[in-house]
Amino acid sequence: MSCSPQQSQAEKLTLLVAENSTGFFGVRLPLAKPGQPKPYQARVQRGGTKVSLGMFATAEEAALCVARSPEGRAAAAERAAAAVPLTSEEARQQAQAEKLTLLVAENTTGYFGVHHRPGHPKPYQAQVWRGGKKVSLGYFATAEEAALCVARSPEGRAVAAERAAAVVPLTSEEAQQQAQAEKLTLVMAENSTGYFGVTLDKPGRPKPYQARVRRGGKLVHLGRFATAEEAALCVARTPEGQAAGRADSVDSQGTVTPPAVPSWASLKEEGTVPPMPPGAFVKDEGVVPLMPPDAFVKVEVVVKEEEGSAGRPKRQRTL
Repeated sequence: MSCSPQQSQAEKLTLLVAENSTGFFGVRLPLAKPGQPKPYQARVQRGGTKVSLGMFATAEEAALCVARSPEGRAAAAERAAAAVPLTSEEARQQAQAEKLTLLVAENTTGYFGVHHRPGHPKPYQAQVWRGGKKVSLGYFATAEEAALCVARSPEGRAVAAERAAAVVPLTSEEAQQQAQAEKLTLVMAENSTGYFGVTLDKPGRPKPYQARVRRGGKLVHLGRFATAEEAALCVARTPEGQAAGRADSVDSQGTVTPPAVPSWASLKEEGTVPPMPPGAFVKDEGVVPLMPPDAFVKVEVVVKEEEGSAGRPKRQRTL
């Protein structure tokens, strides 16, 4: 079928190339008898087993058959996504646009299905368990882009659905009680939510609060929650949240913060105080109350002079 490339373009399909004897993904040239009219076999991995899709006269025709299969379409989508490298922020934005969840995990990369290979141009590998075996989905420049690839896979979507079903949303009171039970601190912050690492970026949604921390110089998304307290609890469970909690505790117990001077207050100097002779002191006449905008401070210096040699009496004068 010599028109396979044109047919694939008409169907908006991609004939996936590969480094094998046929040059195409999912196409092989098994040992054939001389003169066999259809020597090329199309096959895919399905349910953990290799499934033959048929025999064809040309490698392109077999590649077109693979491209039409669900496995071929999935492989084409994964390659297209990996073709243009995404920054960490772009990967997170793309996940939100596709309504996908970058699944976090307690590993060196922070993401489910993502592994780190230091020293490579694309050090992050995305892989999933498929049919009882680990399947590599590709290599990426950032952990977030690899996590996005995992999130797009059937396995990633299934895990996201399982996690969403398993998590029972906590009320504000329940989240605070749980934090106390785990001896965690919901760190306060001066932002719209009132909590460190918590943002309100999806008002009106069932889970409008986002929990995130800065890890390795990057913002890492931890999930979305129904209440700010539940999001703060998620942050408090992370190493970054616990470090912030310890710092907040030290600051509240051991640091004395001087009272702030109102922004409108100013001091007006009344004259110049002359040099003070020995024995002089500054007289403090109490605490100065809050000052209105046009207020000024008047400093009184009382100088006591000792009796002179001529028998003059002691006297004091106010400057």
